[in-house]
Amino acid sequence: MDISQEDAKLLMEQVRELTSRVHRLEQLQRLAPPTEVPAPPKSETSSAQKTPAVVVPFVTTSPPPPSAPLEPQAADAPNLESRIGAHWLNRIGIAAVMIGVSYSLKYAFENGWIGPAGRIAIGLIAGIAVVLWSERFRSRGYRIFSFSLKAIGIGTLYLSLWASFQVYHLLPSGVVFAGMLVVTGATCALALAQDAEILAVLAIAGGFATPALLSTGVSREFALFSYVLSLDLAILALVLFKAWRRLLWLGFVGTLILYVAWYLEFYNRSQITPTLTFSTLFFAVFAIAPLVMLRQEQGAGGMTLALAFLNATTYFLQSYAMISEISTTEMAWFCLALAAVYLALNRFRPRSSAPAAERNLRLMHLALAIGLITVAIPIRLEEHWITIGWFVEAAVLLWIGQRINSDLVNVFALAALVLGLGRLLFFDKFHPTQLIFNLRMAVSAVAVMVLAFVSHTTSKREDERWRMVGSVAMVAMNVLALVALSREVADYYSRQFSAMRGASGKWYGVGAWQQIRSIEIARDFSYSALWMAYGALLMIIGFWRSSAFVRWQALVLIALTIGKVFVHDVFDLDRIYRILSLVVLGNLLLAISFAYQRDWLKLSSRKPAEGQPGR
Repeated sequence: MDISQEDAKLLMEQVRELTSRVHRLEQLQRLAPPTEVPAPPKSETSSAQKTPAVVVPFVTTSPPPPSAPLEPQAADAPNLESRIGAHWLNRIGIAAVMIGVSYSLKYAFENGWIGPAGRIAIGLIAGIAVVLWSERFRSRGYRIFSFSLKAIGIGTLYLSLWASFQVYHLLPSGVVFAGMLVVTGATCALALAQDAEILAVLAIAGGFATPALLSTGVSREFALFSYVLSLDLAILALVLFKAWRRLLWLGFVGTLILYVAWYLEFYNRSQITPTLTFSTLFFAVFAIAPLVMLRQEQGAGGMTLALAFLNATTYFLQSYAMISEISTTEMAWFCLALAAVYLALNRFRPRSSAPAAERNLRLMHLALAIGLITVAIPIRLEEHWITIGWFVEAAVLLWIGQRINSDLVNVFALAALVLGLGRLLFFDKFHPTQLIFNLRMAVSAVAVMVLAFVSHTTSKREDERWRMVGSVAMVAMNVLALVALSREVADYYSRQFSAMRGASGKWYGVGAWQQIRSIEIARDFSYSALWMAYGALLMIIGFWRSSAFVRWQALVLIALTIGKVFVHDVFDLDRIYRILSLVVLGNLLLAISFAYQRDWLKLSSRKPAEGQPGR
């Protein structure tokens, strides 16, 4: 059976591809040495056409061999055994070697075999030798093992330099500091040359460990923080050119540890200017860091947003600890200035390949700005002005959120509103000296107006969730107004009790109990009258605005009033008040019933879908 020239070419290509794959698998498994077989020459058309059948010998072809043998690689998703064998045993081995060498040297030192200078020299020579020896393994393709050896060598160099100063006092601190800087710089250079993030991590960790290793218990604030700031800027430069975002976290944690350790040990109020200056510089570096991350390929994820949040939080706490001791007013202005910084960062548009990540970071900056404004209010204001400030902030944020169509700003507006309501109802203590026209009613009026604004604004939106928020705000507005008016009724009769005690001088006796009883009866009747009047007002508004939702609120309030009248007032009130309660309630119910029977709203002619409760 003859084979055409095209079929023969296709078959030869498939054979070459198959044998090449087999050869690569053999190399990975170390089963066969690399072999070179010349590729079959390009077939001539005449020979292919004359061949009655094609017999292809089994040959092994391969691409040009690499410059160095390939290192065995793990699968894309290594199993537990691979992780333990390749990584955890490697780390444990490093620790074991370090501990073993430490014990052997300790034994030699204790027996006086090696003097202090010799010990330091051995450590330095051994560290350099291990680093150089690791290059031999890297050149053969064993990168992970090579980095492990470098970690041992670099750690030995740091420990040797530290011992030369802290243990044996052979070298001055300046010389040792310079030596550690050389080690750190050389490690960073190796990391860049070999594109190895792990070496950069070792360099940065050693750099932050240097001040702790060389500490003498004396405060050198300017030298320490200048050095730390230089490290942070170096990290920022590294991340700008390499996608080593974990270095920023290492820098942030190292900076925070050194700053807090120095602050707890040496800070006093006279050092506020340089300390706050360095704290601000550290904050600026790590405020820029998330924007640098956006330039990387994968954009900003959750860890980047967490860095932005923690940087703002730690800087605020550091500043609060220093500034609040001097002036709370200055601290409030500081919060507002920091909020302005985040608003400016929110306007910044970095060149990013990840629009979603950029949007998330901008929202984080906006949230931080709003949070700082919210915190500034209780820092600067006092007592009830804090509540008013949160209510005003809620109204302003809601207006801004509607203008820029930002759900996040609207959510912060609702959060500020909830804070204000919680403080008004559960924390604020009022001592009004007159009825109605007092501070408690003023704060409650502000809250009612803000709730009305929330209800009016959100009820116009087409999003059903925000329409529900508007409905809840309307109910909360009516409940709060009723609570505020009821508190005024309670205060009025509380003054009656106080006046009665001042006149008689005692709370007991037949005459005193009769007076107390009459005041309690009048108070309970006033509650019923107030609730009925408010329910009637809601019903009038509901008919006027053609709002079934308002009318339903009126009906619920009237139902509660009916329950109070028939369960409590009929049995406990005096005859006159009992009659008044029933007559007023009966007339109110008859008037409402008449309005519904006249069908002023044409409810009976509406379709079922049109008769649903509305706003």
